[in-house]
Amino acid sequence: MENTSGKPSLLRNLLLRALLFGVFVFLLRFTFVVTIAGGSCNLGDFCFSSLPHNLNFVIPTAGSGISAVIANHDVSVTNPRRDLYTSKQWVKVVQFYSSIFQDLIAHGYLSPHSKSLCVDTPLGQDVFALKEIGVEDSIGIFKKAAKPLVVKGEGHRIPFDDNTFDFIFSGEARFDASARPVDFASEIARTLKPQGFAVVHIKANDTYSFNSFLDLFNSCKLVKVHDIDGMDSSLPYIREIVLEKDIGILYHGGGSHNNNNSKCSVSGHRRELVRKAEPLIGEEPLKPWITLKRNIKNVKYLPSMVDISFKNRYVYVDVGARNYGSSIGSWFKKQYPKQNKTFHVYAIEADKAFHQQYNAKKKTVTLLPYAAWVRNETLSFEVSHDPNQEEASQGRGMGRLRPRQSDVNGEVNEIQGFDFAEWLNNTVTERDFVVMKMDVEGTEFDLIPRLFETGAICLVDEIFLECHYNRWQRCCPGERSKKYEKSYGQCLELFTSLREKGILVHQWW
Repeated sequence: MENTSGKPSLLRNLLLRALLFGVFVFLLRFTFVVTIAGGSCNLGDFCFSSLPHNLNFVIPTAGSGISAVIANHDVSVTNPRRDLYTSKQWVKVVQFYSSIFQDLIAHGYLSPHSKSLCVDTPLGQDVFALKEIGVEDSIGIFKKAAKPLVVKGEGHRIPFDDNTFDFIFSGEARFDASARPVDFASEIARTLKPQGFAVVHIKANDTYSFNSFLDLFNSCKLVKVHDIDGMDSSLPYIREIVLEKDIGILYHGGGSHNNNNSKCSVSGHRRELVRKAEPLIGEEPLKPWITLKRNIKNVKYLPSMVDISFKNRYVYVDVGARNYGSSIGSWFKKQYPKQNKTFHVYAIEADKAFHQQYNAKKKTVTLLPYAAWVRNETLSFEVSHDPNQEEASQGRGMGRLRPRQSDVNGEVNEIQGFDFAEWLNNTVTERDFVVMKMDVEGTEFDLIPRLFETGAICLVDEIFLECHYNRWQRCCPGERSKKYEKSYGQCLELFTSLREKGILVHQWW
């Protein structure tokens, strides 16, 4: 009998081999897509015949091994940033931010469902890291777009609607570098949803700058602050601040003050700075014109002790300015440490002999041609002359306010006095950095109490005060000046009381 089972058996073997080959090809294609492309293949033919036009880049992360970071539609092979996204430096920065964000997720400040914004991020590594850990709805802004991660925008002008984001992040101490920190903070608060979280990394390492930073966020409450290691030696450690938007908060900070003629309380961190100031000269100097002038070398200026970056404006008020070179040009412009900040100067000078020279300084100096006083009224203004000087301009003495009926020995003019404390309350705020020099020929004993009475004293960060008393005469050894009634002891009491109340005041000459 002829055997007929051989042909079907051969046919089955051929079909089985074809099936196995097909399975092998499928597995090979699948392996390539998963391990090399990081996702599915969008081509009609086999993936190994040619590279896909859209492939995923994968990087090793600290916690998750190999993971897909950018979706297929985000980064194409032709994208010029393709090499950047796989560079060692990029991977290092992304790993740093991934660790930061995973910690924030663990504490409940961030979730995979959070609509997130990274502010002033040039390349978008922080956005990259957010997407990597599953926070897909994330975008960054910078003055120059770096798509697909970063769109055009700036911290002081965020191109999104109010209450848009659940989470806003600013890293690498970019907030510190902002020229408009008040607008930066206001924009974060505006675009953050109520109960949303803002996380900011800053360099603030002193309590003054830290509190100045918090004062910028009127509608947020402090949730957490701690120091963390930075990415490299250029920024070895940073301070991470977590804020939550709470529209019920109108104001917060170390001290309290409003501009409605109320008293203020000086915060503890400002009192600590007073304790670091140079000591007062306890004994009356025999040659005050030498001792007090030398003392300026011992002054511990506030900007030499703290960071003044987180302020809205920088203001210098010279009360009793005389001519421009008297203290503005010769001392403040040249010697006061400004941390590269631009100060607007107010010169308060009642003596009309000095007014004309300020016309050439209008762009940087605002002249107030009046007398600083405790209320708005017309006053008598005496200017003494040195009889030993032939020219009046050389012998022109210091002007001072006098009662109208007083006996005077010099030139007397009627001038307009103004409520200096009220003006200060209306001109500057707690968000400004304000330096004041006061040389008012004895009127300080009227002006200082008025500043306390109105609360305006809390608006001034640093004061250089000349206190006038019946000092020893340079011309006549053993004789005191009859121009002033106060004693050095009373001046010392004035300085001491200011410091005890938390006001950083220095002895001016």
